[in-house]
Amino acid sequence: MTVIRQSDFIQSVADALQYISYYHPKDFVQAVTAAWEREESPAARDAMAQILINSRMCAEGRRPICQDTGIVTVLLRIGMDVRWEADMGVEDMVNEGVRRAYGHADNILRASVLADPAGARRNTGDNTPAVIHTRIVPGDTVEVELAAKGGGSEAKSKFAMLNPSDSVVDWVLKTVPTMGAGWCPPGILGIGIGGTAEKAMLMAKEACMESIDIHELKERGPQNRAEELRLEIFDKVNQLGIGAQGLGGLTTVLDVKIRDFPTHAANLPVAMIPNCAATRHAHFVLDGSGPAALTPPSLDDWPAITRETGDNVRRVNLDTVTAEDVASWKPGETLLLSGSMLTGRDAAHKRIADLFARGESLPDGVDLRNRFIYYVGPVDPVRDEVVGPAGPTTATRMDKFTDMMLEKTGLLGMIGKAERGPTAIEAIRKHRAVYLMAVGGAAYLVSKAIRRSRVVAFEDLGMEAIHEFVVEDMPVTVAVDANGESVHETGPREWRARIGGIPVIEGA
Repeated sequence: MTVIRQSDFIQSVADALQYISYYHPKDFVQAVTAAWEREESPAARDAMAQILINSRMCAEGRRPICQDTGIVTVLLRIGMDVRWEADMGVEDMVNEGVRRAYGHADNILRASVLADPAGARRNTGDNTPAVIHTRIVPGDTVEVELAAKGGGSEAKSKFAMLNPSDSVVDWVLKTVPTMGAGWCPPGILGIGIGGTAEKAMLMAKEACMESIDIHELKERGPQNRAEELRLEIFDKVNQLGIGAQGLGGLTTVLDVKIRDFPTHAANLPVAMIPNCAATRHAHFVLDGSGPAALTPPSLDDWPAITRETGDNVRRVNLDTVTAEDVASWKPGETLLLSGSMLTGRDAAHKRIADLFARGESLPDGVDLRNRFIYYVGPVDPVRDEVVGPAGPTTATRMDKFTDMMLEKTGLLGMIGKAERGPTAIEAIRKHRAVYLMAVGGAAYLVSKAIRRSRVVAFEDLGMEAIHEFVVEDMPVTVAVDANGESVHETGPREWRARIGGIPVIEGA
């Protein structure tokens, strides 16, 4: 009989969440490094360089890899011979660990969890509750797998109830292009096949927590149908040419992980969940001897690289930039931004739309004429930081507001993550505006370009408040130009042709 103490369990959960906030798994760093070394697309190569530089900076500075520090998923396997020395329930202990981790004074993590999701959507303030799955198994230990899953990649989760005669590979190839780049590739695809709808989704999430070993599998060869599918999907998804951050390139996925389970004769449930460039998960076992010990990785595990921005870098002064300047920018061009910008994401856009609907004006301090807005919800600063990690959020969520913002505010452009949809692209073309893309998964690196930060409106929205940032040499890519040309359309199309890859399957 093993005795697991409440304090040890809570501390282990809290320590593990802090650990994964700033340490990438070694296998992930190695896989991205290998992809960076063989990448031929300059834009994708630069995006992966930023991801790797950011990763090392976070390991050194012990600050979050991504500003979206995720919603916590915990998989528990509790031995039948375990006895608890505790006055709290197991789920309450997990949530206390989450609460302590996200409020850690030396490394505050962003609270992103909202209660009343279909109503007031109030931030819980401490990122609780976690999503917890518990199994009671033979043994005398408690095995814990936990992950902090970012909203951008979780939003791209897919499920289908296929007919038994349908092809899983065809469904994946049809579906991945519809996911865009909001899940921050390159990453991992977790796929669950079989069981029931909820079982398939759980297996897909569990698969995301496995180690990257696709190249070892290639060397030894597949031994079952699931491994055959892994290899086939891995090769064919990369042949789509989507590439890092959706910019076009050789590597879209670093691995494909598959779990399966017996299913009803009439069904073929398939779930797919991507894990992003901020892959965060940990595994530990408690045996009654004390809290879990997670060994920090060696900094030698990270490559010593610098960014190669090329010859077409343009420096932009945001305080003097004009519509004529913006009209001259070309898709795929690298810009280094300096000057002041405002921030705003989902809740702020909704509140601005409501103000306009009531005939009211913008709050004092929110003047968007001839300015840029950055879609970001930063982490709170610690110590001498101006702002915490402040990478971009998925821009498509703001698409429905884009025409209104460009028409009513005099906004020149927007900065976010991944592609824009047809509605936003048409609004950008109509108003001769521009959309710039920052690299998702490089939040700490981006924050170092921010010299000053202050909240100017909607302070009650927490991380979704409107800030004013003053930046210096913040790196971005022109993703949609004033003519409505999008690199997220032209880039993958070019690289799919170069690779000689399979065509995108329509009708998803």
